[in-house]
Amino acid sequence: MLCEPLQIMVLVSTGMHSLTGRPCRASLDAQAIELALQQSGAVNEVVHAGHADESEQSALRDYLGMGIGQITVLKLPELFDPVSALAQYVNEAEPDLVLCGEQAEWGEASGLLPYLLADQLGWAIVPHIAGLAGVADGHIELLQALPRGQRRKIQVKQPAVVTINGAAPQARQSAFSKARDGIIKVLESELKSEFEPAADSELSQWQLQPAKPRPKRLKSITANTAAERMKAAITVTQSQAGKVLQDSSPQQAAEAILALLREEGILK
Repeated sequence: MLCEPLQIMVLVSTGMHSLTGRPCRASLDAQAIELALQQSGAVNEVVHAGHADESEQSALRDYLGMGIGQITVLKLPELFDPVSALAQYVNEAEPDLVLCGEQAEWGEASGLLPYLLADQLGWAIVPHIAGLAGVADGHIELLQALPRGQRRKIQVKQPAVVTINGAAPQARQSAFSKARDGIIKVLESELKSEFEPAADSELSQWQLQPAKPRPKRLKSITANTAAERMKAAITVTQSQAGKVLQDSSPQQAAEAILALLREEGILK
């Protein structure tokens, strides 16, 4: 629990269901809301920047079902970069902490928005956060997720932008009655001179299509018993093992990389 009151703003995006393709809440953004709700219900505002159409509002109601009451939507023109609008809104709201997921679930999904936002605001940014430990003397203590389940405590001076890792607490289920009764407040975005608008010119040239999973190659195992088949499946062969190059020339290293790519069928 936090020791001092903390003004928390959560930035959310819309996700897409992996099977049905239906717009829904994004998993990491929902975990960001859950993390803030666990701090004595300290979510002060939830903000989304988008087109505010019917499909987006349907997905945003999944967040309302978590019990947050209201979502503020910054309405943007088509193919408009949301960073400037978010930077102006956050700058005027002056929260102590901005939470958001590490990466969107569809679209560009580059994971750069939190970094670009922090850069425009001149704030610190801390990635891969799994928990909030406390706050005192203008500093926030965060729990950062490290590889192999390790954790590290970090202190950052507020205000700051924080990206939430999948190791954070899982989001609660969305209640239909709360989602129905929640309020979506749509604001027309009017940017000031210090936050120059920027259209996403690259996105207009993209051709979007559903991703197709690449087939996995199955190796043929000739064995008589289940024990032999299991041993063959878990044993790392020489072709699967890594190769360490020491004191090799750039030419030798390049040849080794090309050989590996051809062996894996990436280059033909």
